[in-house]
Amino acid sequence: MRLIYTLLLVAVTAVWGWTFVVVQDAIAIYGVIPFLAVRFVLAGAALAPVYATKLTRRSLLVGGGIGVVLAAGYFFQTTGLLFTTPTNSGLITGLFVVFAPLADRLLFGANISRQVILAVTLSLVGMVLLAGGGPEGANWGDLLTLLCAAALGLHIALLSRYAASHDAGALTLAQILSIALLFVIVWPIFGTVSLPPSGVWVALLVTGLLASAGAFLVQTTVQQHIPAARTAIILTMEPVFAALFGYWLAGDRLVA
Repeated sequence: MRLIYTLLLVAVTAVWGWTFVVVQDAIAIYGVIPFLAVRFVLAGAALAPVYATKLTRRSLLVGGGIGVVLAAGYFFQTTGLLFTTPTNSGLITGLFVVFAPLADRLLFGANISRQVILAVTLSLVGMVLLAGGGPEGANWGDLLTLLCAAALGLHIALLSRYAASHDAGALTLAQILSIALLFVIVWPIFGTVSLPPSGVWVALLVTGLLASAGAFLVQTTVQQHIPAARTAIILTMEPVFAALFGYWLAGDRLVA
């Protein structure tokens, strides 16, 4: 089963890696907050008919709290894409491989084994080599994406801690509902509330249904069975896919 869980997470990273390019084009048209609000409303609408009846007060509280952390990650990442390339964003986001075991250690006293330290180190070296020595000329987008990596690392640690004691679908839905609610509330502050233009609907459907509802359901299910550090190491495939899709679809080079 561990191999199946690993392959499922790798598939999730491929989807997320692809969406870096898709999201960058969409937010240039529609804006960060409107895009995120509609994306997670769609994700919640997709999951609610199946999992709403499984929600409990505890899953709403726990999932809602974890969702706030994830919302911060997506806000920093998506805003960062306004100022940096999909490839750089993917590579810097991959630094959650460092933050996840650190958060797990600091919050929950989890041991960080030598094997995990070695795997994290190799993952970091791999990302640096993929970047040809690292992203050059760091900009505001890169710094925002670093904050995203910290939030995603914390999200992975929290999910590994609490996923096993909750229904995976209910916990996923609670996270997504809290994210959707947050972005819907702040939407009027950042601009006029309006329906998405036709040019962003494909991106919204792909990210809302596949990269949010589907991917986070898989991640929550898998993290019921594997620890935070292992999850983070597997998810470092995301920047690899981001770089590949960034080069293939957007012609990115690994520089800012």
